[in-house]
Amino acid sequence: MKPEQAEIVALRALEWLAGEDDLLPVFLGASGASEDDLRARAGDADFLIAVLDFITMDDAWVRSFCDKERLAYDLPLRARHALPGGEAVHWT
Repeated sequence: MKPEQAEIVALRALEWLAGEDDLLPVFLGASGASEDDLRARAGDADFLIAVLDFITMDDAWVRSFCDKERLAYDLPLRARHALPGGEAVHWT
C-alpha cells in the first residue's frame, strides 16, 4: 500500500471515529487529544497512526469501521504500517 492510500484509509478512520459518540471520548481520553486536534492534526501522520492504533486495539472497532466503510478487516493495520513513521518494528 502506498502512503497516499494509507492516509486516505486513516482519514476515513478519523471521520468514522469522530462520528462514534460512545467511542470518541475514549480516544480523546486515551490520546490526550482535544476535539480541536481532530481537525488541526488530520494531516499529521503521527496523529493518524494514533487513530489507527486506537481502532486496531479492539476487533469489534475494526469490524465496525471496516463494515461501515466496506473495507477489508486487515486494511487499518496495513494502512498504519504504510504511513510514514508507522512501519512495523521487529525487535528480533
